[in-house]
Amino acid sequence: MKKVLTIAGSDSSGGAGIQADLKTFSANGTFGMSVITAITAQNTQGVWAVEDLSSSIIEAQIDAIFKDIEVDGVKIGMVSKIETIDAISKKLNEYKPKNVVLDPVMISKSGFDLLRPESKKSLIENLIPLSSIITPNIPEALDIIETYKHMYKDNDEYSELLKEAETLTTIETREQMEMAARIIHLIGAPNVLLKGGHLANDAVDILYDGKEFHYFEGERIHTKNTHGTGCTLSSAICANLALGYSLIESIKGAKEYITEAIKHSLDIGHGVGPTNHFYTLYKKAGIL
Repeated sequence: MKKVLTIAGSDSSGGAGIQADLKTFSANGTFGMSVITAITAQNTQGVWAVEDLSSSIIEAQIDAIFKDIEVDGVKIGMVSKIETIDAISKKLNEYKPKNVVLDPVMISKSGFDLLRPESKKSLIENLIPLSSIITPNIPEALDIIETYKHMYKDNDEYSELLKEAETLTTIETREQMEMAARIIHLIGAPNVLLKGGHLANDAVDILYDGKEFHYFEGERIHTKNTHGTGCTLSSAICANLALGYSLIESIKGAKEYITEAIKHSLDIGHGVGPTNHFYTLYKKAGIL
């Protein structure tokens, strides 16, 4: 069985973060392992508190896994402070795992900052270049680009593409999504999957691999229960890559998986409920 590691924060309500990642790994036929970066107090209505773990315990967790178990894929989620990012990048450089999926978790659906403002530069410089693929949504993509522009605007290497992107303050069209994906690739991500869930109508996701664009159409499912969708999609991609599927196949399979999970989402709590990670397996088992 392929072994997949998630490095992310814990969601006490079970809908996102480490808990969603582990459920997704299991549902997609892989063995899930975890390195916890932070503890969050959250539920379907919001994030109420965050406590970051020390860089030493994060490094110790990573060492414990890699010194004992072969790792076939790594998904990185919530990494809120610079020390956490430095610890992860140090260990990724040491162990050089394959199939690194970076989900740049920045703001929760309730508006809580999960990535500290001062940490964005470190994410761009230290984690993005180590990823196999990065999976930002539209607000995250804009945030990454804006941070990068401020970092390097006075640098002689500031590219023509970034100068062109000075007017990119919103992303509302496929053309703007394509530009954003090209910029994030320029920043250092070898593959960029820009998720279109925040578009008004079209729910297309766009992959840019440095040479061409690939489009993943998806039906828009009208439900409020979308807690943890980004975590789940990136984890499914990671599991599929670990299983040996190509990047295109991995994304297609992950899209199909998250679509079913959202279609049959769970109306739990008083806010934004979680997706149903095991719906397909439950259905096959005759439980549903």
